[in-house]
Amino acid sequence: MRNPDISGAYDEQRCKDIERSIIKKYRTEIWCKFTKAINTYKLISDGDKIAVCISGGKDSMLMAKLFQEILRHGKKNFEVVFLVMNPGYNKLNYDLIMTNATIMGIPVQVFESDIFDVTSSLVEGSPCYLCARMRRGALYAKAKELGCNKIALGHHYDDVIETILMAMLHGGQIQTMMPKLHSTNFVGMELIRPLYLIRERDIIAFRDYCGLHFLQCACHFTDTCTTCHEDGTTSSKRLETKKLIAMLKKDNPYIESNIFNSVANVNVDTVIAYKKHGIRHHFLDEY
Repeated sequence: MRNPDISGAYDEQRCKDIERSIIKKYRTEIWCKFTKAINTYKLISDGDKIAVCISGGKDSMLMAKLFQEILRHGKKNFEVVFLVMNPGYNKLNYDLIMTNATIMGIPVQVFESDIFDVTSSLVEGSPCYLCARMRRGALYAKAKELGCNKIALGHHYDDVIETILMAMLHGGQIQTMMPKLHSTNFVGMELIRPLYLIRERDIIAFRDYCGLHFLQCACHFTDTCTTCHEDGTTSSKRLETKKLIAMLKKDNPYIESNIFNSVANVNVDTVIAYKKHGIRHHFLDEY
């Protein structure tokens, strides 16, 4: 699995130890939740070709290993491409991604873009939102070019509950980060989130146990960005929400699961209004 085009030493035994930790030590916290999400939300079908999108952070690198393991041990007949987009990483960050791919035995395929430079020139202040949208579009386009019908992103359980709460508190709406969705701009393409049920704390524990070091935020804009933090979050609102959930958990240990389950237990009879397929429905319509 060694890739001669990237830097860093490949250690077969270390790679096996990393793989064993997923199946053995973190079987309950990571492996079982990964397979549960795939089965519960029907994320993978026979014949799929999935672009596993690797940003270089802890979440996407773990996701890549999980896909390797399910290909070894699973029964699904599907293909994967481990896709790395270089949107303008500095050399240090780019080398770290390539080194980790080598250490973990992940045969990545890299394609170049100039998204970092473009977004920095177009937006005053933080370009994070535009950058994320452009990166998503570039990943869809490259995946489709490679014959893929799905892209996999590394959002986890904590991303989901933070998104739910942020939508309520800052967006005045009830919505969630879906485990899968159809692309509106790339016909026939889907986005899936296989880490949907995995807790961030368990990803961090896996990373530290294996002695791995991943990127946090690799955008060159973040050298002077005041909204980027050591935990890898690039939104001050998301960090505030993370802290709020932690504070609420002190009084209610079930707060996180309650937030997660709230969007799966919506009682439409007690909702003033809702949207379906872009059409707004009001309770007075049928009152």
